[in-house]
Amino acid sequence: MNFLIAMVVGFVACFIGFPIAMAIARAFGLYTIIEERKATVFTLFGEVLGTISDPGLHFLWAKLGIKAALIPFFGKVHQVDLRLDQEYLRSQPVNSEEGAPMGIGIWYEMYVSDPVSFLFKNADPRGSMRANVSNAAVRTLSNMKLGDMLETRHVMSQAVRNEVTPRSAEWGYQLGSVYIRKVHFRDVAMIRGIEEKVVNRLRQVTSAISQDGTNQVNIIKSSADSKAAAEFARAAAQRPFIVGKALQTISADAEVMEAMFELLETQKLLESGAPVTLLPENSKATSLLLPLLAAQNNK
Repeated sequence: MNFLIAMVVGFVACFIGFPIAMAIARAFGLYTIIEERKATVFTLFGEVLGTISDPGLHFLWAKLGIKAALIPFFGKVHQVDLRLDQEYLRSQPVNSEEGAPMGIGIWYEMYVSDPVSFLFKNADPRGSMRANVSNAAVRTLSNMKLGDMLETRHVMSQAVRNEVTPRSAEWGYQLGSVYIRKVHFRDVAMIRGIEEKVVNRLRQVTSAISQDGTNQVNIIKSSADSKAAAEFARAAAQRPFIVGKALQTISADAEVMEAMFELLETQKLLESGAPVTLLPENSKATSLLLPLLAAQNNK
C-alpha cells in the first residue's frame, strides 16, 4: 500500500506538479528558454534591462538581477527572430546612359544584427530595407552604359550593397548578399524593335552563311572540273602518241603494213553497208563490166 501511494505521489509530482512549478517560476521571471536563432529583449518601465541571444536555459535573476521578478508584472518581453531572411524586388525602374528605360530585379538577404536597435530605432525595418535597396539601385545604377548594365552584374550588386549597408546597420538590420538577377527593357516598343533587328540580323547571317557555303561548293566544283579537264586533255594527247608509235613499229615491215591497211580498208567497206560486186581477176569481161557497173551506180 505504501508503495502504491509513493508511486501515485511521484507520478503526480513528475507529470503535474513539476510543470506547474516550472510555469510558476517562469511567470515570476526566474528563468527563460531561448531557442536557436532567436533573441529575447527584456524591458522594464521603458528601459531595456538586457538581451539574451544564446540558446538554452537562462536564470534571469542571475543575469538581470532582482528586477527580473518585476518583468512579468510591469515589463515586456520581446522575441526577435535572428534567422537569415531574403527578398526579391522586381523590375526596379532605372535609365541607362543612352536613355533606355531598364528594369532591374534585385535579390538580397538580411538578418537582425542588433535586436535592441531593430525594435526601437525603426518602426518598420523590413520596409525601410526594401525602400533603401530600391533607392540605392536607382542612385547607383542609373546613367550606366547599356552594355555595362547588361554584363557587369557583380559590380552592380557590390555597388548596391555598399550603398545600403551603412544605413541598415543603424537600426540593427544587417544587409547580407545582394545579387542583380535580371536586367530587362521596360519599353514594349523598344523590345519589339530589338526583336526585329535581331531577326533581321539572324536572317542576314543565315543568308551570308548559305552564300558562303554555295561559293565554297562552286570553288570546289570548278577546281574538280579543271583537274578533270586537264586529265582528259592529257589522256587525249596520249592517244595520238600511242597510235603513232604503234604505226611507226608496224611500218618497219612493208608487208605487214600493206596487209594492215588492206584489212582496215575492207573493214571500212563492210561497215559502210555499200553494195560490193566481186569480179574475177585478170578477165576481159572485167574491163567491159566496170564502166557498166559504174554507170548503174550513178543512176
